This record gives sequence, C-alpha cells and structure tokens, in this order.
Amino acid sequence: MTELVPGANCAVPAGALEVTLEWRPGPGVPDVDVSGVLLTAAGRVRSDADFVFYNQPEHPSGAVHHEGKRTGLVARDTIRVQLPALETAIDRVMIAASADGGTFGQVPGLRLSVRTATGVPVTTFTMTAASETAMVAGELYRRAGQWKLRAIGQGYDSGLEGLARDFGVSVDEPVSASLATGQPASPRPDPPPVASAPSGAAAVRLSKGEERLPVDMRKRLSLRKQQVAISLTKHGAPDAVARVILVLDASGSMSRLYDKGTVTNVVERMAAVAAQLDDDGQMQAWTFATNCAQLPDLHIGELPEWLELHVRVGAMGFGRKRPAKGLRPGQLDMRQIGIQNEEHKVIAEVRAFVRAHPSAAPTLVLFFSDGGVYRNAAIEAELRAAVDDPVFWQFVGLGRRGKYGVLEALDEMSGRRVDNVGFFAVDDIDDVADSVLYDRLLGEFPSWLRAARAAGVLP
Repeated sequence: MTELVPGANCAVPAGALEVTLEWRPGPGVPDVDVSGVLLTAAGRVRSDADFVFYNQPEHPSGAVHHEGKRTGLVARDTIRVQLPALETAIDRVMIAASADGGTFGQVPGLRLSVRTATGVPVTTFTMTAASETAMVAGELYRRAGQWKLRAIGQGYDSGLEGLARDFGVSVDEPVSASLATGQPASPRPDPPPVASAPSGAAAVRLSKGEERLPVDMRKRLSLRKQQVAISLTKHGAPDAVARVILVLDASGSMSRLYDKGTVTNVVERMAAVAAQLDDDGQMQAWTFATNCAQLPDLHIGELPEWLELHVRVGAMGFGRKRPAKGLRPGQLDMRQIGIQNEEHKVIAEVRAFVRAHPSAAPTLVLFFSDGGVYRNAAIEAELRAAVDDPVFWQFVGLGRRGKYGVLEALDEMSGRRVDNVGFFAVDDIDDVADSVLYDRLLGEFPSWLRAARAAGVLP
C-alpha cells in the first residue's frame, strides 16, 4: 500500500473504490462531513447535482454515493465511487470535507484512505491543518486512460461556502441551508472554462503584451492567474504585490527535466505568478550550476520567445572547448555555467541584485532544484544573512526526495527574526495540479509578509 505526501499521486484500480476520511473524535473536536464533487475538465460542476454530501447522498448517475458516518475511537466518513460508471463529461472527483463548529487544526489523526470495494487497501494520506474550516483532501482524476488519486490536503478559511463557490455550486445563502434541502438546482450549461475565485479574491491583473500571446497560452495564463489569486486569498493576502525572481537549476542532473519539457512548463506556470503579483508584469530570472548568470528579463507578452531562447540547458554540450555555434542574440553559452551544484553563489548574486535595484514591493524568489545539495554551510550562511532583506525564498525540490541537504531544514532554522524561507518537494511537478502547486508555492509568503512588517524588515 502506498503512503502519499501532499502533491503526490498513485494509480488506483479502475473499479469501485471507497474513499474514507478518518479522524479521532473527542471533547472539543468539531464534527467532520465529507463530500464528493464531480468536475468537468473546466474544473466546475455542471449543476448542483454534481455535489454529493450527507443531504444529497446519491449522484443521479449512481456513480458517486455518500456512505454515511461511522463513529467510535476513530470516526470515518466515506464516499463510494464507481469509476466505470462516471459519465464521460466528468474529468475528476474531488474529495472535500468541512468542519462543523471549529477548524481542521482541532481535528487529530486526519487521514484519507482508499480501498477497493472488497476492502483491499490502495493508499493513505495523512493531513495537517490549522485555521481551515473546509478541506480538499484529494482528487480522483483521469490521466492517459488511467485513473489516479492525487493527495492534496489544502484548506479554505471561508468554509464549505468558499469551497462550493470555487467549483461552481450555487450558493445564494449559507451552504448549510441552501444545500440541506437535498434538492439539486436546475441543470445549467457548462460554464466557460475559467476558474472562479472565492468571494474577496483579488482581481486578476492584466499584463502588458498579454494580448499578443497565442490563444492557448493566453487561456492557460488567465486560468493560472485566477488560481494564484485564489491561493493568495485563502492565505489572507488577496492584494499582495511582489517582484518575482525565478531561479533555475542547470546542473548536469537536470538535463533530463529540460529535455522532457518539465522546466519549460515550470517557467510558464511561474510566469502566471509574476503576472498576478508583479505590477510591471515582468520576471527576473537566473540560472546556476557551478557558476550562475542572470538571464534576460521575462516579459509576459514575449513568453513563447523567452521559453525558446533561454530554457535550453539540455543542449549545452558538455566538454566542448570552442564557443557554441549558432547562439542567438541574448542567449547564454551554457558551458559557462558548468554542471555542479553551487546554490550559495546564485543566492548571493540575487541578494546583490535586490540591494542594487531596490523596489517598493517585496521580492519573492521561486527557486527550483532537483537536489544534489552539498554546500550546506554556505547556503545557510547566505540565508541567515538574508533575513533582513525584503525577500522571501521559496525553494521547490523536483523529485529525488532526500537529497536536498540543508534546504529541507530551512523551515526549522532557528535564530532568525523572521522565517524568510520555505521548502517543499514533489515527485513529478508535471503531475501536480495548478491549484495545488500555487497553494503550496504561496502558502508561506503571506505569513512572511505579516511577520516581516511586524519586525521592520518591510515598511
């Protein structure tokens, strides 16, 4: 049986599954209710009938059923899903939950488990929470003809109403009242393929030149900016503005991720963060290995050209002594960067850039690496010295869990006025949904903003 971590996924049998949320009840522990939300490829319900919960326990198709709650030393609430019976219009089934009379931070032993209809264990996922009153625990989704479960564990402070609105469920009055009748709303046409932000979310910003992007890329950017706005709102910073800097590992072990297009996809997804957070719609970028270098600024309207010109380590040609042939204007000869991991050099260079180019907005550094970290003391020294900089450093590990050295301990690094560093790793970032990625990427940034202002790091 597989034990998942947030953002990870595993294949599941394409039959009948029981997806169960478990927790330990007791004095002061709020009651928990599980629901299943059937979503189209646009990430929306088709009607309120696609919301299956305790007062609407059976989907009209019969494919999803709320089994009901069992209590004891461990409480269990189960959604049964008949994967073969799901309509072709349904792309995924979200497993959500709400806490009645408290927060999920008060719910001990919170765990999602999946079993076959005959009771064979498939996977489990242990969750942690704080002030959230609603959670998306996981999702069953189709990928290349295969059904998978993705572990999510992300919450909403706005309760079940915020969660329901996010997926297009009608909420004209409090959810507990409007859904408790068990009467689905009249079916309505599928909404346009855009995400809906919870009430109070920041408006999606338009970037200069965005209208010049290819149609498909422009649609992806729009959807992703909305997801960024939703994530910032969930974490209490809907109006946040920041200069965004991207740092890309170009060491030898990264070549496979460049060749398969993973790094290109990462850059496109991070461009949406810059487009939403950065008021000039630009993103500074660095690449590093043995040495580091600043790449040309990424302007949102020039995203396709930037990806073609500057995400290119897979063709670096190790070992050649003569200058690379065919370099286009502005391109970097990647042989100058080398193949080793020297993270501290690029951290120092980014810090120097921030000091030399002060900004009225704080800086968010998005730092991607596949591990092989060994300059632990130098990295820690740089990040300790950076605590007074107006910069939050978000490190993301790309696979190879357990080889990130000091990066994995940065969240717990003591002796700093403010926690200026975040870190998480994912096995396969291409398989992590935008909503999950942005929630994890931006989860600590708003709390740093508040702490940095309180400590006088930010005005």
